[in-house]
Amino acid sequence: MRSRRYDPDLTPPWKRSRPAPEVPAEPGLVVEEVATGFCGAVVRCEKTAQGPTVTLEDRFGRHRVFPLEPRGFLLEGKAVTLVRPRAVAPPAPAAPRRTASGSIALPGARARVARAGRIYVEGRHDAELVERVWGDDLRIEGVVVEYLEGIDDLPAVVEAFGPAPDARLGVLVDHLVPGSKEYRIAERVTDENVLVVGHPYVDVWEAVKPSAVGIDAWPRVPRGQDWKTGVCRALGWPEDTGAAWRRILASVRSYTDLEPDLLGPVERLIDHVTVGGPTGP
Repeated sequence: MRSRRYDPDLTPPWKRSRPAPEVPAEPGLVVEEVATGFCGAVVRCEKTAQGPTVTLEDRFGRHRVFPLEPRGFLLEGKAVTLVRPRAVAPPAPAAPRRTASGSIALPGARARVARAGRIYVEGRHDAELVERVWGDDLRIEGVVVEYLEGIDDLPAVVEAFGPAPDARLGVLVDHLVPGSKEYRIAERVTDENVLVVGHPYVDVWEAVKPSAVGIDAWPRVPRGQDWKTGVCRALGWPEDTGAAWRRILASVRSYTDLEPDLLGPVERLIDHVTVGGPTGP
């Protein structure tokens, strides 16, 4: 009679956890720590008296140190075991630094003399957001951004500017959708040296991706209410719209934190003002 061999592990096969793949904790690798949910890029991996650890940096620049435990991290949603890199690779050539807008930064480049053309932006918050993401590019190109308190008198503003082929004007407008008041005003501007574009949002706050701000979505505010105040109430923020905006603006680190519906129009304005337009005196 043949004897049977029994597996010493009596855990049913369907309950056994499969070993997680081992992944070297290379600098720049983005993972999520399972226990805390902290997500960040690997900064360094060290050997300590308590065992190997990894330091992660989140998108706000905060650092956290975690032990390298089996199945301790998620990579693209799947459990992995981080391990210390086996060999230190020779330093790679430094990648070109990029500006917040995604363009390649020019080391040592000086701001150009301001062009005769201008970009007008409806609202102070809009202007601050444009400066935060495109400021480096605008200085290199010599483009000055000025903000308008409103566009009700846009045709008169355009006439006063005096656009010309060598002094083009670009205008960024909130809530530029067919049928809106803003759309009807923009249609009255017909000068070929003027480009009026806009985004579909009631306010430029919505052009910031909710994930960048740490919310699921921008709340819907009933008509008749002040939109910004309604947003603060719905999100449980203090009803201080100035403080709310500073919080939102601080969450924007690059163009990846903005919606495409704003990125495209701003890029078009920069192209319109800079193509063929010499710098001013």
